[in-house]
Order: sequence, then C-alpha cells, then structure tokens
Amino acid sequence: MENPIKLTEKYERNGWPAVKRPDLKQPAGWSLSLITSLERIRSHSLSSQGQIACIKDGETLSDVFTLPADGGWLARITTERPLAAYWDDEIPEWSPDGNWLAFGIRGHVHIVPSPVNLIKGNGLPKKITDFAPSASAPRWMPDSNGLIVSVERNDTDQLLLTDRDGCWPRALTVDSVGDHWDPRPSPNGNFVLFNLRRFDDLNRLDIVLLEVATGRQTTLYGKPSTRAMSAKWSPDGRWISFISQETGREELFLIKPDGEGLHQLTRAGQDIFQYEWSPSGKQMLVVVNKGGSFELILLEVESGLMSTLRNDTGVHSNPNWAKDESYITFEFEGPATPPDLYRMELPGKKVTQLTFSNPPALQKNKMVIPETVSYKSYDGLEIPAFLYRPERSNGAAIVYPHGGPRDQYGFFWDELAQYFTAKGYTYLAPNYRGSTGYGQEFERANYNNWGVGDTEDCLHAAKYLRSFKEIKPDRIGIAGGSYGGYMTIACLSRDPEYLFACGVAKYGDSNLVSSWAQCEKRLRLYTEIFLGHPADNLGFYLKGSPITDAKNIQKPVLILHGLLDTVVPPEASEEWVEALRREGKSFEYKTYDDEPHGFLRRENLYDVYERMERFLDWYLLPK
Repeated sequence: MENPIKLTEKYERNGWPAVKRPDLKQPAGWSLSLITSLERIRSHSLSSQGQIACIKDGETLSDVFTLPADGGWLARITTERPLAAYWDDEIPEWSPDGNWLAFGIRGHVHIVPSPVNLIKGNGLPKKITDFAPSASAPRWMPDSNGLIVSVERNDTDQLLLTDRDGCWPRALTVDSVGDHWDPRPSPNGNFVLFNLRRFDDLNRLDIVLLEVATGRQTTLYGKPSTRAMSAKWSPDGRWISFISQETGREELFLIKPDGEGLHQLTRAGQDIFQYEWSPSGKQMLVVVNKGGSFELILLEVESGLMSTLRNDTGVHSNPNWAKDESYITFEFEGPATPPDLYRMELPGKKVTQLTFSNPPALQKNKMVIPETVSYKSYDGLEIPAFLYRPERSNGAAIVYPHGGPRDQYGFFWDELAQYFTAKGYTYLAPNYRGSTGYGQEFERANYNNWGVGDTEDCLHAAKYLRSFKEIKPDRIGIAGGSYGGYMTIACLSRDPEYLFACGVAKYGDSNLVSSWAQCEKRLRLYTEIFLGHPADNLGFYLKGSPITDAKNIQKPVLILHGLLDTVVPPEASEEWVEALRREGKSFEYKTYDDEPHGFLRRENLYDVYERMERFLDWYLLPK
C-alpha cells in the first residue's frame, strides 16, 4: 500500500487530556503488566511421529516451537519470526512422513527437518520460495517432497507446485476468474482440491477438483451466493468432505470425486467451525459453535451420530488425531483460561494439559464467566450479547463491539474484559447484526447497511445497560478495535441522544471510500462482499462513512492506530482526527510506528491498555 501522507509516530490532543486519577488504584491482584505478560500458545499441528509444532506469541516474536505429544519442554525452531496476529497467521505444516516442517517467515515459505529426526540439513529454517516475491500457505504432497504454495500474480491468488529444494515451480492454476485457496492433495497425489473465490460473486466459494497431470479442473460444488469451504479428502480418497452454508447454517457435506453422491452429513442446526478425519476414515473430530461456546464432538461418519467429547465453556480449536487414533490434541481457551494445548486419550477421554501459559499470579485471581443475554434493537431484531457482571459495580459500563464485522464475540479469553470487570465495570460485548454464529440471515443483515443498522444495535446496547439499576445512565462508554473501532466512531457521531459518555477507537475507520482505495487487495474485496464496488454503490459507502458527521460529536474520543496497518490504513485515523480538529472536538490521538492491524508488541499493548484505562476512568467513574 502506498502512503500518500507522510506518517510518523506521534501523540496529539485537542482539549485537556485524560490524566491518571490519583484517587483510583488497580484492583487487588491485578496489574496491566500482569495481563500483558501472557504468551499465547496456538496454531498447533501433530505429526505422524507424535511431535507437535505450534506458535508462541512472545513479547516481540511469533516463533515456531515443537514438543512431544506426551508432554515436555517447548523446543524453539525459529528465532526471528515477526509477531503475527493469531487470527491472521498460518499453522505450521508437517510432511506426511513427519520428517519435515513447513511454515512462513517474512512472506516466504521455509522448511526444517524434524528436530527428532535430523536426516538432512543443519536445523536452520531454509527458504524455498525465492522464485516469487512472496509465498505462503504451504501444503505437502503425499510423497513428503512436493509442496504446494500460494502466490499472488496479476491481482489473483494462484497455486504453484515446488519441492523441498525450492525447485522452479509449476503453475497449478493460472486463470484470473478468482482467488485459489486452501489446496488439498488427494491421498495418491493425482488430484488437488482447492477453494475458488469467484470475483463475479464474492459471496460464493466453490470446491474445485484439479487433475495434477493435465491441469483439468472440475467444479464439484458451487452455488450462487453460497460459501463452501474446508474441503478435505477421506483417508481412502473415496469421499470429499466440506462445509457449506447451503442450509443457512454451516453444515458438513460429502461428495465423491466424480461429483456423485452429494449429501448432507451433519444436521447440527449450529455452525460447524472445524473438523478433521480420523486416519481410519471412520470418524471425524468436529468443533461445533453453540452460541459462542465451541464444543468438541466425535462424529461417526457412516451413521452421522454425534457424541460430545468435551463441552467445557470456552473455545476448542484445531483438533488433531494421533496416527493410531489412541489420542487427540486440541487447543482450548475460555473466559477464565488463557489459550493452551491439550491431549485427550481415547476412548477414556482423559485430558492432559501440555502447555501452561497462565502465570501463577493471574491464576489466583477470580475470573468472571460472562452471561449470554439479548436485547431488542430499533427494529425489533434480537441482538445476542455477552455480559460481564462485576462483584461490586462502580456504576459505569463499557460496550465493546467486536471486529469483523463477520466475526463473533464468544466464550474466549479476554484479559481486558476481566481486568475492567475486576475494577467494577459492567462489560457488554454485543454480537450486532452481521456477526457469525447465528445463521446466514443474521450474518448478512448488514449488507449494504454498514454504519446504520449495526450502529443502532450498539446504541441499543447502551439503552439496555441503562435498565440496570446499578449503572449510572451518564457513565456508559464504548470501545472497540477494527470494525469495533468503526462502530465506536459511528455511535459517537450518529446518536442524537448521546448515550455514550466517551469512546475509544482502536484502528477504526471513518471514511469507507478512501479506506477502500488505500487498503490492501484482500480488504478491498472483503469490503465489496458487504457493500459492492464503490463505483457501483457509492451511496452505500457514503451512507456508511461517519466522517461527514464529525460535527455531531459531543463526547471525548481516544484514537489509537498502528502505522504498519494494511487492513484499516492509518490514513483513516488521520482523516478522522483532522475532521475532529476542524470541528473543535475533544480527542487524544496516539500512533505506533511498529504496529500492524492490532497491537502485538507487549510494550505497545501495555501503553494502549494504560491509555484506555486512564481515559475510561476519567470520563466514566464518579468521585
């Protein structure tokens, strides 16, 4: 992305800044240093030899580590992998024989031999994609030598076939009808499945079968305005499974490679989040989203019978099978439990925690499990939300809309919610229209409607909180990041009742037209899913841009943005601040020159949390 405006790290303000309240203390047992000390362990995969590869987000790096599946110390594989957002990073890929590990570093695919089987090389990551400006998403061929990688060419994502030595690649896809994603080689290596995102229908994801020898492509499944994803081969190659939204929910389907036998496998009535075939092909591990709690389910493929393996309140993810099916590994996090890796023995269901990211000082603190609530919006639509109630209310509340908008707040680990609740704040995270997890109709309810209906949903969150006798009506603030930051800006500028006393906008947007033009390609297309192309639907973009309503702002706002952001360009906050200054509004504005979309470096995250706490305490807490 080109930066037409010279941007440098800075702090600016208009009006008196929020200063630390000397009459307030941090809650007992809590500190910002403590909640920013966690090192997230995530994105794991299990090899056929019983080795786990994972990523650990440290203070300045997101490096790859390995450990034995029966427990032990984490062994560091990389030493210079830059910090990456957990929601936007790749999972390290083991070769089928378990001897090699592939992953991305600084926009290129690297491989290393397994640390327990150094059959070749010196153990340092080896770059194998020098033939392209950048490459990502490696997928091994069945021979453990070939690798499929993704590259961008002529504004489309294409698939190339190379090998462990980084030989000159062969193009598997070349057409420009759309993006080619998520390649899955057949067990015999003769075919490759992939997702095709068509440019003529951005709400459509097709399942395509490619014959490696001839390059012939066959669309196995594709329907207008329907997303089908996560295509995988059964171990014997007889069936292809995938998730489709055909029913209005994300359910599992099966189809044969010749296109015959299409049928729906699950009828959960909830969204299937992830799944994995067992090595024998008789069962699947399935993660089902049940109202924001992601449960781990065992599915019998022949009968379709589903039985619960683990339904602890929280989020299970990335399930993996051991080669002999004697155990599985998975990741788990919950409102009271930071993310870690776990192992479950089968069939006894005994669970062993493999990693321990939670500091002892944090373990001693009492955590709040949020309640699932709902309230009606302006048009009667029921808006689901997660409510954190403090033991002793301080009379103030925070509305925290999530990012996305195609996302969902659920029973995740949220250290900031726990910290503010410990301070006495009531904390409400609404899943406004456009959120996932509640069916396709709800998910698409904000199409051509950004900044309008979803803004009303957030405003009505404040009205809902006003019904709480312990909350002062004038002590409700709003804070959010990304689309949540955009919701903050929209709510403060488009509310004649001034329901919020202040707002915090982290890397949020205010001018959809200019941001569309300045952000990277994938985000331009993401925006077009909801609003179409601005040349065709300029009215929707302008209607959704609260920058024209800066004159209506009456409450102070804190703006925070990273200057390396390619999702919401930092120019978006520059424009917003310029509009606030022109209208004489009260604001504080801080940028970070080494941060992308989201704040990743611990020192910066600490600074962000400190500024948020100071700002919200000053404007929301009474004497």
